[in-house]
Amino acid sequence: MTRHRGLTEQAADAAIDSACRLLRLPTIRGQFPDLAEAAARDQMTYRGFLAELLMAECDDRARRRSERRIKAAAFPRDKSLRAFDFDANSNVDPAVVHTLASCDWVRKGLPLCLIGDSGTGKSHLLIALGSEAAMAGFRVRYVLATKLVNELVEAADDKMLVKTIARYGRVDLLCIDELGYMELDKRGAELLFQVLTEREEKASVAIASNEAFSAWTKTFTDPRLCAAIVDRLTFGGNIIETGTDSYRLAKTRNQLANTGQ
Repeated sequence: MTRHRGLTEQAADAAIDSACRLLRLPTIRGQFPDLAEAAARDQMTYRGFLAELLMAECDDRARRRSERRIKAAAFPRDKSLRAFDFDANSNVDPAVVHTLASCDWVRKGLPLCLIGDSGTGKSHLLIALGSEAAMAGFRVRYVLATKLVNELVEAADDKMLVKTIARYGRVDLLCIDELGYMELDKRGAELLFQVLTEREEKASVAIASNEAFSAWTKTFTDPRLCAAIVDRLTFGGNIIETGTDSYRLAKTRNQLANTGQ
């Protein structure tokens, strides 16, 4: 190996900058001056300094990969478990939610159902748990139920249904929000059923619905198809009932009361 000796500090910095560009190490390139000063100050060994540089690059790459997966999931807004107000909704058990945040259920391909009225935190938990899965390295996709069904209908009309179902089948976790807000015709319900069947016992589906399972016949008007869909979404999975009292509405009322309005 050729060794370059006698480089001035300025020449060494230029060489490091050039090498980092060539090797595509943007984090080392950006953090090297500060890390070098810290290493000198702390009298770090060569091995220790090299380890700090490489770990900084690895950590930053992992962060960027997580950001890309979260972006690819197409969440409509940022929601985190840290921001969820467990005190405002006693129906939601923090221990259960934080156990789900470990993503073992995604690893096993199990379903998750979040059931409750509007304003009780279903979508917040759906997005937050989906984000946890993305940060853990899983491929995640978020979609509204009506948007998914419309996309499937258009794909069927364009003879692209198999390709579209396969695309939704490839992600590790499919998050379907607002299931039950609108009635689906028989064709739309059957197409959605095909997506769920494609993923059954292979990859996870998480749904948020404002209707209890007993009322899903209003969304899926065919009783047998409705029963089959409920079976696909509950077998071996987790069910969290977020209740009927909107804490968003209660928060708004409290704010108005505090301002004297």
